[in-house]
Amino acid sequence: MQRPSNLNSVMSRLHARQLRLLIAVAEHGSLLAAADRVGLTQPGASKALKELEATLNASLFMRTNRGLVPTEAGTCAVRFARLIQSDISHLQQELSTIASGAGGRIAVGTIMGAVPLLTRALARLMDQQSDISVEIVEDTSESLLALIDQGRLDAAICRSSVSPKPHMYDTVAVKDESLAVIAHRAHPAAGLPSITLQDLSSSRWVVYRARMPMRRTLEREFFDENLLFPTHLIETTSALATLSLLSQNPNLVALVSDDVADYVCQHGMVARLPLQLKSRSEPYELIARRNAHRHPALTLLIDSLLALRVVAEGAPEVP
Repeated sequence: MQRPSNLNSVMSRLHARQLRLLIAVAEHGSLLAAADRVGLTQPGASKALKELEATLNASLFMRTNRGLVPTEAGTCAVRFARLIQSDISHLQQELSTIASGAGGRIAVGTIMGAVPLLTRALARLMDQQSDISVEIVEDTSESLLALIDQGRLDAAICRSSVSPKPHMYDTVAVKDESLAVIAHRAHPAAGLPSITLQDLSSSRWVVYRARMPMRRTLEREFFDENLLFPTHLIETTSALATLSLLSQNPNLVALVSDDVADYVCQHGMVARLPLQLKSRSEPYELIARRNAHRHPALTLLIDSLLALRVVAEGAPEVP
C-alpha cells in the first residue's frame, strides 16, 4: 500500500460530497446507485471517486461479481467518513439547540441487563434537563460498539472486552453484574426453597448467542457442575422476546441480570428461581469513542450512573 497523503494535502482537497459518495458506494455496491443517492451523474461520480482515491493515495474499492466492495483501505475510509458525517450532524443539532434554547439530543445504547439501570439514570437526567431528547438502542455489546465506531451512538452501557481493540474507547466503570435465573411463575422449581442446575436439566433455556459474556458465564456454570450444556436453545438479545417466551411456556428458563430479574419480578411478570449461581458476569462500563466530543447531557448521564452506583454499594444517594 502506498504511503497516505499528509494532513494538509488531504484537508485542502477533501470535499463533503466525496465522503457522501464514499458512504453511498459502500452501502449500495454500485457507482450508479451511489451517484443517484448523492445527486451526481455516473461520470461525475466516477471522477469524484478517482479524485478521492488520489487525495487519500489509496485504492478504495475493487470490482467483484457482487459489485463494488471496499478494500481494506476503503473500509477504513468509510468508517471515518461516517464519523465525520456523524460529527457534522451533532454540530447541526447543537447549533440548533443553541439557537432554540432547547436541551439537545443524545443517543445511548445498552445491553439487556443494564436497561433498568440506564432508565433510572435517564429519569434523573430528565429531572435535571427536562428538554433533552434521548434515543435508546438495546443490543449486544458487539453491535453497540459497532454503532459507537460509526458515530451513531454517543455512548453505550456494555463491555469493551468483546472488542479486539478496547483501547479505542473511553470507559467508565458503572456496575458489577450479578445474575439470576427467571421462569414462568408456574415453573415446577418456582416454589422450592432451593435448586441446583441439575434440577433444571429438563428445562429449555432462553439465552444470548454464543460468545456473549452472559452466555459464557452460563456455560461455565454447567462445566463447573460437570453437566452437559443444554441443547435446543432459544437464542435472543431481546428482553421483551425473553419475557414473552417465558410467559407462554412454564418449562422455559432464562439467565438475566439481577436488575432485570428484580424489575420483572416486582411487576409480577415472572418468578426468580432459587438457584445460587457461583459466577458473576463481567462488569458494565459506560463506553464512548476515545477523545470524542462529549455532549453536556452525556456528562450529566455519567454523573447519574455514578450516583446510582454509590446507592447500589450501600452509601446514601447523592442528591
